[in-house]
Amino acid sequence: MVRQLPPLNALRAFEAAGRHQSFSRAAEELAVSHSSISRHVRGLEDRLGVQLFRDLPRGIELSEYGAAYLAQVSPALDAIASATETLTEVPKGTVWVNSETLFATKLLVPQLGAFAALHPEIEIRLEASRHLADVARYEADLAIRFVRPENRYPGAELISDAPMHPYASPALLILPLTSTRDLLSYPLLKDRSSGTWDMWFALTGEVAPEEVPQSSWRMSSVLAVEAAVAGQGILLVSDEVVAGEVAAGRLIRISDVGFREGGYYLLQGEGVMRRKAVRVFRDWLMAQTAVWRGGEG
Repeated sequence: MVRQLPPLNALRAFEAAGRHQSFSRAAEELAVSHSSISRHVRGLEDRLGVQLFRDLPRGIELSEYGAAYLAQVSPALDAIASATETLTEVPKGTVWVNSETLFATKLLVPQLGAFAALHPEIEIRLEASRHLADVARYEADLAIRFVRPENRYPGAELISDAPMHPYASPALLILPLTSTRDLLSYPLLKDRSSGTWDMWFALTGEVAPEEVPQSSWRMSSVLAVEAAVAGQGILLVSDEVVAGEVAAGRLIRISDVGFREGGYYLLQGEGVMRRKAVRVFRDWLMAQTAVWRGGEG
C-alpha cells in the first residue's frame, strides 16, 4: 500500500504553527525563517485543496479544516517522536517553560546550570512572566504558577507548598525580638497581594487586627525579597523561595509561626510528556523540590 503523505517538513511547519497559532512562534521553535513556515503551510494547503489558516488583522487562526487536521497530525507526530526517542539513550530537544518570576528567579535559575551539566543535549527555554502561558495552545510545554486551594487547576501537579514565615536581614535586627509585637516596629514586606500579614498575626494571637499596619502592595515579589535582603523590612514569604538567601546568611527566619496559603503547581500541555526531554526535566524538577512538598494534597 502506497501512503499518500505530504512532505514531512510541511507537516512539521503546519503542526507547529497550529499549536502556537503563530507562524513566528513556529519558526522560532523549528529554527527556520517565518517565510519558510509560510511557504510550507501554503504549499500544504495547495496540496490538500483546503484553507488551513485564516488571516486575522493581528496574526492567524486555524480554520475548521485546520483544527480538524491538527487534531490528527499532532498525535501522529508525537507518536513518531516517541518511537524515535525510544531508540536513543540520550534525551535531546528543547523544553519551553513558563514560570512566575519569583519561582524562576529564586528556584529555577540557580539550578539550571546543574541540570545542563546532567543533560547537555536538552535546552531549557525559560520565560519568567506574570502571564500564564496557555499550555493547551502550546504557548509553553510546562507552566509553573502559585495557586491558592480554591483556584487549583485541574490536572496540575504540586511542586511545592512550603509554609510562609517572617524573614529578615541579620543587619536589620539590631535588638533581639522579644515578642510578636516587636515586629510592628519594622516595615512589613510581603511577596503576595493578599492579606498574609493579617493572617500571620491572627495566628500568633498577640496583636489585635486593628493594630496590623495596612499598606497597599506596591512591590513585585522579587523586589520584596531584595528589599528584605537589603534590610528594608521584615518579609513574610514561603520558605522555598528564600532558601538560597537563608543558606547564604542574607536572611534569617525570625519566628516558627507559619501557615500555608497555597502552593506552586506544574501545568502541562496535552501530550508533552510523550517527549523524553520534557519527562526528564519534569522528573528533575520534582526531585529538586521534593523537600518543599508535604502540606497539601
